[in-house]
Amino acid sequence: MAIAKILWVDDEIESLQSQKIFLENKGYEVQTFTNGFEAIDYVKENMVDVVLLDETMPGITGLETLAKIKEINQQVPVVLITKNETENLMDEAIGSQITDYLIKPVNPNQVLLSLKKIIDNKRLVAEKTTTAYQQQFRNLFMALNSNPDYNEWMDIYKKLVYWELEMEKSDSPEMREVFQTQKQEANTEFFKFISRHYANWMSSKTSDAPVMSHNLFQFKVLPHVEKGVPTFFILIDNLRFDQWKAIQPLFADTFRILEEDSFYSILPTATQYARNAIFAGLTPLEIEKQFPAQWKNDEDEGGKNLFEEEFFKGQLKRLKRTDIKYSYTKVVNHADGQQLVSNMHNLLDNDLNIIIYNFVDMLSHARTEMEVLKELAADEVSYRSITRSWFEHSPLNQALKKIADKKINLVLTTDHGSVRVKTPCKVIGDKLTTTNLRYKHGRNLNYEPKEVLAFREPKQAGLPVPTINSSYIFAKEDCFLCYPNNYNYYAGYYRNTFQHGGISLEEMIVPVIKMTSK
Repeated sequence: MAIAKILWVDDEIESLQSQKIFLENKGYEVQTFTNGFEAIDYVKENMVDVVLLDETMPGITGLETLAKIKEINQQVPVVLITKNETENLMDEAIGSQITDYLIKPVNPNQVLLSLKKIIDNKRLVAEKTTTAYQQQFRNLFMALNSNPDYNEWMDIYKKLVYWELEMEKSDSPEMREVFQTQKQEANTEFFKFISRHYANWMSSKTSDAPVMSHNLFQFKVLPHVEKGVPTFFILIDNLRFDQWKAIQPLFADTFRILEEDSFYSILPTATQYARNAIFAGLTPLEIEKQFPAQWKNDEDEGGKNLFEEEFFKGQLKRLKRTDIKYSYTKVVNHADGQQLVSNMHNLLDNDLNIIIYNFVDMLSHARTEMEVLKELAADEVSYRSITRSWFEHSPLNQALKKIADKKINLVLTTDHGSVRVKTPCKVIGDKLTTTNLRYKHGRNLNYEPKEVLAFREPKQAGLPVPTINSSYIFAKEDCFLCYPNNYNYYAGYYRNTFQHGGISLEEMIVPVIKMTSK
């Protein structure tokens, strides 16, 4: 590791020789000057990691020296050392972008701590992260191999998301690779788990099933709707749990987070199935039975999510909650977003306000179409970063800030997540086979059975039967389904893009967050 170079400027530097030796023994290189002019000249010619700067010096003061040093090198951290504890000096110093502030007389350990915070912070955090994950690795490994139930799977996935975010602090590519392998193993086991249990969950025979898309409102939302306190139900399309964690600090600035929960998206983990199920409170098979004119299959013409409000009305009626006064707003472009901002105060008269925001979905679909987005969201880290940047500057954030001072409840959720696909898997089907990359349905599908979960009887998965002898297949882990014609082109084109519709922790275990105003 390179030796860090410290520049210490103090007109009484002679009396600080013992401190200089102390720092040199700790492995720092220390250059000293007795006045600001020499320090400024030195910074012009030399690289410096940290400047320790006395505030009161003859000739040119510490603050004046600080200003000149920052003109030469904006990035260099400066620690101001002073006898003067007056508030206006502190304000001025902080305004001049000092990194730290020490009051004289300083003892060697104070200076050392300040340097460690500035120079070694990243390294120390990275080392601690790596060590902590090494300790956790075994616990996660044991949890994966102890036949987890659906609650334990939600817990495992949250821990994996936690470590994925922590790994951003680690500078060890080896540890990141170990983590990615562990996440892949988790998805392999999760696919087996879903293959074993999904049909039971979707049959009405078992009461032992997780909260899923079609009973999300019944169990996680409507019990919290109370008269006199408006509840805002915000569904951001296609928001993974790690993307929620990326925007969580922005929500925490304005709202108190009461509960960070999750639920299982139904299959296919795609908008027209999962989101219609949320609002109807029914499986797609039941929606088709009860609303035959409104339900549309993949190959039908027209929009697939045009009747959510009608479906929701039906759900309220079935659950005997028609007393709830609600509004329904869908934002699919920037103009809709601006409209929402202006209308926010009018919504405070309702018991429940449903807001569907389509941004993340547009991003993940656009990402496969537009080269610039392929560059921007090349991996999970940048995908989270774009999500955060979007939300921070979005009309949705503006709209929520407008009502943050009112007494409200907030439920933030999504319909499904997405997964970065890497492994092409061959599928052969007739011309009516659907085009989605993570699930397909059609007649005469040919595929490698190990690569998918297949339902020859769609009803077992709570799905309508679009045509006689039609079956559904769902891709596992990071597979994407490609036809043999032009196979290499499509395999290359879609590899490393974010897709949804299949079976993975990222697509199926999704956030539902309860918040209230502070």
